Amino acid sequence: MIKSFYRLFFISMFFFFSEAKSQNSDYKKGDFYMYWGWNWSWYSKSDIHFKGEDYDFTIYDTKAQDRQSKFSIDTYLNPVNMTIPQYNFRFGYFIKKNIDISFGIDHLKYVIEQNQIGRISGFIKNTGTKYDGIYDNVSIPISEDFLKLEYTDGLNYINFEIRKHGSTIGIPMGFISPENNLKIKTIHGAGLGLMYPKTDSTLLNNKRNDNFYLSGYGVHTIGGLNLKLFKNIFFQTEIKGGYVSLPNVRTTNSKKDKASHNFFYAQYNIVFGYSWQL
Repeated sequence: MIKSFYRLFFISMFFFFSEAKSQNSDYKKGDFYMYWGWNWSWYSKSDIHFKGEDYDFTIYDTKAQDRQSKFSIDTYLNPVNMTIPQYNFRFGYFIKKNIDISFGIDHLKYVIEQNQIGRISGFIKNTGTKYDGIYDNVSIPISEDFLKLEYTDGLNYINFEIRKHGSTIGIPMGFISPENNLKIKTIHGAGLGLMYPKTDSTLLNNKRNDNFYLSGYGVHTIGGLNLKLFKNIFFQTEIKGGYVSLPNVRTTNSKKDKASHNFFYAQYNIVFGYSWQL
C-alpha cells in the first residue's frame, strides 16, 4: 500500500511540474505556522545494557518496531483521543524569508520484539528465576518472563528545529480559483531535543514499571515537500532520520535499576497545517 502511494505521488508530481512555473516564496519574516499529523517509524538494532543490584548484563543486536494504532475516525480525529496514535505536532516562526525555527513533539512508539533470540553477556543473581547465571555471548529467547520493554505511550521526542524552504513552484488550478494555485516547495533542516518516554518495562521477577522519565537526547535531519493550497492551508510529507541516545532508562521502581541503549531511526510523517501572520 505504501509503495503504491509513493508511485502515485511521484507520477502526480511529474505531471504537475511539467506545467509549473517558478514563483517567489510565500513565507515571509514574521509568519507563523502550526501542524498536526501522524508518523511511521523504523529502528536499527541496539545493544541494551541493564544494571542493578542483582544483575549487570547486555543484550546485543536487539530488534524493535513501532506500534500503529488501528485506524478509526474516533481514534485519529476525535480531539479527546488524538494523542493515542503516533503523532507529530509543530509550531514554527519564520525568522527571515524561507527560514523558520520551530518547537515540536514527535510521539513515536518503540517496542522490543518478543520471542526474538538475543545474545547476552554478563551476570544475573538472586532473582529466584531460571535466568540466574553467568553469560558470555549466550543465545537467549526474549520472552515476557525475562524482559518486556517498550515506549508505547511515547518515545516522546521534544525537539527544536531550523528549516530552510526552497523556491515555490506554482501549479495553475484555475478550476478552483485563479488566485489560489497549488504551490509546492522543498524543505530541509536539522534539529535536536530531549527524549521523555513513558517506559513500560517488566524485567525478571520485578513488578511492571510504567512511568515517564527524562531518559536521553536525540539529533536528526529532515527533508520534505510542502503543498500549499489556498492562502493558509498546507499539506506536508516529511522524511526524518536521526540518532537517539538513552543512557537513563528506568526499568523498575528502584532508582538503582537502569538500562541504556542507543539506536538510529527513520521516520515518515504526513501532516496538515495552517500558516498566518500577526
